[in-house]
Amino acid sequence: MRILLTDPILDRFRSELTRGGADGHDWAFLAGAPDAAVAAELPAADVLVASRVTAPMAEAASRLRLLHVTGAGVDRIALDALPAATTVCTTAHHGPSMAEHVVMVTLMLSRRVLRADRLMREGRWESVAVDPGVPLGATLAGRTVGVVGLGQIGGRVVGALTALGMRARAVRRDPAAPLPAGLRPGQLDRVDGEDGLDALLAESDVVVLTVPLAPATRGLIDAARLALMRPDALLVNVARGPVVDEDALYEALAGGVIGGAALDVWWSHPKDGTGGRGYSRPFDTLENVVLTPHHSGHTTETFGGRAREIADNIARLGKGEPLTGVLRR
Repeated sequence: MRILLTDPILDRFRSELTRGGADGHDWAFLAGAPDAAVAAELPAADVLVASRVTAPMAEAASRLRLLHVTGAGVDRIALDALPAATTVCTTAHHGPSMAEHVVMVTLMLSRRVLRADRLMREGRWESVAVDPGVPLGATLAGRTVGVVGLGQIGGRVVGALTALGMRARAVRRDPAAPLPAGLRPGQLDRVDGEDGLDALLAESDVVVLTVPLAPATRGLIDAARLALMRPDALLVNVARGPVVDEDALYEALAGGVIGGAALDVWWSHPKDGTGGRGYSRPFDTLENVVLTPHHSGHTTETFGGRAREIADNIARLGKGEPLTGVLRR
C-alpha cells in the first residue's frame, strides 16, 4: 500500500509506525510539505496519516482506503470532502497526560506558583512568614471539581483529582451513559445532563472543560456563565479555545469575576496561519492565568501509543481485519 504521513509529531515515531504488519509498504513522509505537494501525492495513496486535511486534499484522495487521524479531534479534517469509500479512524492515548496537566496547572493556580517564581527570580522573597498581607494557598482536598464533558479525558481528570481528595461532579450530553473506563460508581457525586451546567459552574471550585468543539459547544462559556462561577473559582480549558468566549474570559479574569484560568487551547493557531500567540486579548499580562501552547497531551507516551495503534490498524487493513477507533466507514 502507498501510505502518506503529514503529521510532524508522528514523524518522530517512524520506527513505531513502520513496525510489524505496517512494514514493507511504500511510505512517504511529507511532514512540512506544502498542501499542494501533499495533494499531488494523494491520488496514488491508499492510506493517509494526518492531523489536518483540507477540502482540496480530500478531493484529491480519489482511491484513499483509510484516513487515520493522529488524534481524537476531527475539527481540522474536511470529512465531507473525502471519498465515500474512505474509512476514517481516530486515536487517543492522551487521557493520562492531559489529566496530569490539569492537576499541575490547578495546583499552580491554587498555590500562586507563577507569581512566587517570578518574584524569586527578581530577588524578592514573598511569603506569609514575612508578610501578613500575603494570601495563603489552598489544598485541593475537600474542594469540588466540575468536569464539563465526561469522555476519556474527563474520566481521567476525575480519577486524578479525586485521588487527591477532591469531590467531583460532571455534566455530559447523556448522563445515563456508562462511566468512562477506570471510574467506579460513587467516584462522582453526580452526573447531570447539559441542563445541569449552570449549577455545576456555580457550585464548583475548579471547572475543567473537556468537551469537543461543535456548534452546540462554541461559546458555551460566555459572560453570563462566567458570572455564575465563584470569585475564587478556577477554569481549566483543555478542550478547544472557542468553547469559551475570549473577550468574556479576559474581562472575568481581569475584573476578578473568577479567580484564575489555565488555558492550553486557544482561539487561533500558528499552524493555521492565524496568529502565533493564539489570543487577541492580553492574557499574558495577568498573574492569575497559566498559558501553555496546546501541549497538555504532548508526551512520549501519548504519541508512542498513537503510533503503535496506527501501525496496528494499517496491518489490520492489509489483512482485511476490523479496525479500531473507527469514526466513519
